[in-house]
Amino acid sequence: MLNPWRLSLLSRLDTLGTVRAVAKAANLSASSVSQQLAVLEAETRTHLLERTGRRVRLTPAGLMLARRARAILDHMDTVEAELRGLGEAPTGLVRLGAFQSAIHTIAVPAVTRLARSHPQLQLELLELEPHVSMPALRVGDADVIITTTDFVEQSLGPDIDLVQLATDPVVLVVPPGHPAAGRGPADLSACASEPWAFDIPGSYMANLATRLCREAGFEPRVVARFSNYMMTLQHVEAGHAIALLPGLAVDKRYHVATRELATPVTRSITAAIRRGSAPRAAVDLVLEAIRRHPELPL
Repeated sequence: MLNPWRLSLLSRLDTLGTVRAVAKAANLSASSVSQQLAVLEAETRTHLLERTGRRVRLTPAGLMLARRARAILDHMDTVEAELRGLGEAPTGLVRLGAFQSAIHTIAVPAVTRLARSHPQLQLELLELEPHVSMPALRVGDADVIITTTDFVEQSLGPDIDLVQLATDPVVLVVPPGHPAAGRGPADLSACASEPWAFDIPGSYMANLATRLCREAGFEPRVVARFSNYMMTLQHVEAGHAIALLPGLAVDKRYHVATRELATPVTRSITAAIRRGSAPRAAVDLVLEAIRRHPELPL
């Protein structure tokens, strides 16, 4: 009999690529993951893995089972949810992942409405930036994600369904009274000598801001890096730096000025679900709650 937990580890290996990455995601040691995958091979009586130097890779049989595993696990989740909610409104656990600026503007309002209208639904809200949310969706760590595919390399294929939610402009954020806090679109080349606050290295906003500054003809002088947009806004408000942020990230509680860019840059905000999963009323309910957000700039 196939063990669902071991199937999940195999599915993660297909998505994440290494035993070490699977171990980190599952909060296990690499040796424990290897041991469980060996047990899965014994259970299936099939050669699923092969070694190439210090790494392992999936055999054709392993690859087939890994990609079927996600559908098997989704179907089990669906059956469990149907049993719990037989004859009732949608129930079960739905894990909703969203990037930072979408948490409070889109995800939290949707979760709040669902808590009132469907109290039997279990919702788990996860902060997942775009470069990690798609892998999380694929391995089943999230059931619905709010993401953007504009500024990061996303591996999209027939296993993912995308639903367009909104467009969001990238804006220049400066302290009140700053020379760049004028009217009209901002020319980034005029900010070449300014100190900048960036996101952490490797994040999509850090990569985007670096690219936009370089396209404007200068290398940005980064004086601060924050993984939290609220800290970035505090830093700008205090007059220590300027920043490029998504419009949704600019919380009105902070006394800052914003200007759209002379060459407009927007990101598409998208919801995504796994296409291969069996239909789940609870997932559809969460997706609909996100789509009906009254303030999305479509």
